[in-house]
Amino acid sequence: MPVTVEIPKDKYAGQVRQITLGATKEQGGTRSKSITVGGENTLPFLHFEGSVPNAPVVAIEIQDRKPSDWSSILVEAWKDVIDDPVKWAQAAEARGADAILLKLNATMADGKPNNAANAVQVVKNVLGATGLPLIVFGPGQAELDNELLVPIAEATKGERIVLGVCEDKNYRTIVAAAMANEHTVNARTAMDVNLAKQLNILIHDMGLPLERILMDPTTGALGYGIEYGYSVMERLRLAALQGDGMTQQPMLVTPGEEAWRVKESKVGTDVPAMWGDWAERAVHWETVTASALVESGANIVVMRHPESLKRIKGMVAKLMGK
Repeated sequence: MPVTVEIPKDKYAGQVRQITLGATKEQGGTRSKSITVGGENTLPFLHFEGSVPNAPVVAIEIQDRKPSDWSSILVEAWKDVIDDPVKWAQAAEARGADAILLKLNATMADGKPNNAANAVQVVKNVLGATGLPLIVFGPGQAELDNELLVPIAEATKGERIVLGVCEDKNYRTIVAAAMANEHTVNARTAMDVNLAKQLNILIHDMGLPLERILMDPTTGALGYGIEYGYSVMERLRLAALQGDGMTQQPMLVTPGEEAWRVKESKVGTDVPAMWGDWAERAVHWETVTASALVESGANIVVMRHPESLKRIKGMVAKLMGK
């Protein structure tokens, strides 16, 4: 006789907060659509156990000028648009990106230091070129980030863009700009559960609602620390589901940046023949890195190669049952 086996289920007291990226005209912005992330009350994709109302978002990174340190494979993939952030954003949207991450460089295309006027204009141009929600990251230098992101926040008030990155040494200025202009922030820490929680507390203590804080616990690429990053994200998600209110933020990670900085992706010569085709290997490296992070609870993954974007979106659609 057939035997019926009941699948054991966990029931959690907590839930990941829902955060909306971008604002439509009805919401006070100009985006053609807004996207909500978070809201799940179970571990990733366990639909039989709880609710996973919003699919992970797959974003594409573009930059305000042609990157000087990107692999030739990436440059080739975007060769028709990589010199123009407006065309690049449009191409990313056409390829199926859910959102755009615009990374600002410390210098402009002519080699001169970047400045607020240029950064504001680039952001406005990109906003005008695409209807997708926008994430804007500074160059990664605390003082310069503040110099560029504050006027950007003021010039885009109401668009509900994500400003980043907020770190322990510069979060106050960026958070104040976000509070005054109705934006969200990306709170980045080293791979550590307590550090991530502490930065969320510090930002919230300034008065920014928790519904406007994304958590960026950072990660490593496949073969370069992803196991530890995965475990940190998993512990953050478990803490959130168990009711820890300061770990219930949706998580954003950048597998594209991490995967394309390692040798296996960047180098195509003087490597073992068993490594195989360089372009195929590099895309695999980014895809596998991102897929692991989606499974560990990432709500937003930022990619670089259009083929990786396609593969991860296909994976997410299947995991969401679509």
